[in-house]
Order: sequence, then C-alpha cells, then structure tokens
Amino acid sequence: MDGIKNYIFDMDGVLVLGSTPIPGVRELIGRMVEEKTNFAILTNNPFYTPKDLQFRLAHVGLEVPEERIYTSAMATASFLTSQRPGGSAYVIGESGLTTAIHNAGFAITQYNPDYVVLGETTNLSFQNISTACTLIEKGARFICTNPDTVGPVEGGVVPAAGSLAALISKTTGVEPYFIGKPNPLMMRSVLRYMNAHSEETAMIGDQMDTDIKAGMEAGMRTVLVLSGIMDLKAVEKYPFRPDIIVNSITELDI
Repeated sequence: MDGIKNYIFDMDGVLVLGSTPIPGVRELIGRMVEEKTNFAILTNNPFYTPKDLQFRLAHVGLEVPEERIYTSAMATASFLTSQRPGGSAYVIGESGLTTAIHNAGFAITQYNPDYVVLGETTNLSFQNISTACTLIEKGARFICTNPDTVGPVEGGVVPAAGSLAALISKTTGVEPYFIGKPNPLMMRSVLRYMNAHSEETAMIGDQMDTDIKAGMEAGMRTVLVLSGIMDLKAVEKYPFRPDIIVNSITELDI
C-alpha cells in the first residue's frame, strides 16, 4: 500500500457480513478514526441516510463517524446539482434518497419535473411506476441510483433498483443513467467528498464487477477481499484483475 493516503471501503462483505463484523475490523476502524486516516465507506445502497448507516454499524460495534459514509443517493444528488442546480425531480425511493435530494436544493414533485429518479424501495406501487413512465414520456430525464438487479436479504434476494429500472425502460423505451458503481462518476464524486486524489487512493471491495471495476476505471489502486462473495476461481473469469487480493481487510498494512 506504498503511496496510498486515502481508503475507500465497500461495506457488505468487506467490513461486515450481514450483522456480523469481519474479525479485526473493529480494531482497524477504531485505529483509523483515532489516527485521522482519510477514509470513506462507500455503498451503492441509497435506501439509508449516512446517519442510519452509522447507527447500523454502531449496533454491531463499529464506531464510524457519519461523515465517513457516502452513498449512491449522495452521489446522485451531487450529480443532479451539477447538471441543473435548483431543479426538480419525481423520486421513487426511501428516506436516504429523498433526504439527499432535498439537501441538494431540489424540489420533489410530480408536476413537470426535470428528472425521474429511481432508487431502492420497499413501497413500490403500480401508481409510482405509471407516473414515472408518463413523466419520462413527456420529457423528464431518467436517473437510477445504482444498477444492482438484486439485493441480499435473510434467506435470499429481493429485486433492487436495476430490476425496477428495467420495468420502466421496457415500458418507455428509455434507458436510465446509472450513478452508482461501477460508474466512475460515483468514484469521482466520493473522491471530491474526501478531498482525495485517485493516484493516492485505494478502493477495497469484495466484488469484481462493481468495486474493482469502478476503482480501476477511476485510476485507483484496487484491493479485492475474499471475505465477501468472491473466491479466487471466480476472479479468473474476469478480463481485468485487482492490484492486490487478500483474504480479509485486516491483512492490509493500513
């Protein structure tokens, strides 16, 4: 990790497995906070606010400052502000997304919005989908927080934002612009948030097609941990490789 001053961690599979911290992570995060190491926890999930995620991590013993957490909802709000400051959006999503968009100075409305913004939700209705499709057909630009098609839950998976976006796309013929990993835009957004440069930053994740691909395309050092969903056999299927492969984040010299 020579030359690396900043660290970006995926959360699930890197820091925690479900509600269980990876062994040694409590001590690592505690030391990084104490030493004021520049790091961020990055998640494609726009469902929760950073405060919500801080509480979730604290519940399992990981004391992480709220400002160290960055979500695809925050990246989406940053993108919208850069494109159309003070604009408007029809939003399908939970508090993590609506809070970020409100904080960015956007109005949330179904009356002639500039954008339709889709994120993770457990309250999807036929009316939501119909309204989104109608607004897109009238000219609203279609944005989706992340391309993930499924999300893990206890005992299986549930449809995620990417799957919901496919339903709207199939109806309207309009593909959304996805903000989250592996879009390098997400990585540049968190780098600005951290006031960090890509050449001095490592992206540490457990998935090749999101974490490693995004970090590589953004010019970062990439580290794959095998504590999540990947194994060495699966890595060989990809045309690109991480710079470093470790069993756990705690093996890194941070």
